[in-house]
Amino acid sequence: MALAVTQSDFRNHIKHYLDLVNDDGENIYIARTKQRSAVIIDQNKLDWLERYVKTDQDSLEHAVAEDKLKEYGIIPDKDPVLDGQDYDNFWKQFEK
Repeated sequence: MALAVTQSDFRNHIKHYLDLVNDDGENIYIARTKQRSAVIIDQNKLDWLERYVKTDQDSLEHAVAEDKLKEYGIIPDKDPVLDGQDYDNFWKQFEK
């Protein structure tokens, strides 16, 4: 979830908003008068976003970063959920 606040409200309640970012994973959008908005995002989210963008798409590090971003709800999890026969058929493709 994301919150949008004014610059003055953010300034007046900075501790509260930073706690929301760090403790609850909120993204805070700060509207600035006659300027582009700014966003406060948790450092862990930013680190995983940077790894995801900077790594080779076929690398393990990229896959791990993708899974983390799915956990955070930043990118959609389009992996199919398999159970029963579908689950067995999926793993049979790897048998020799």
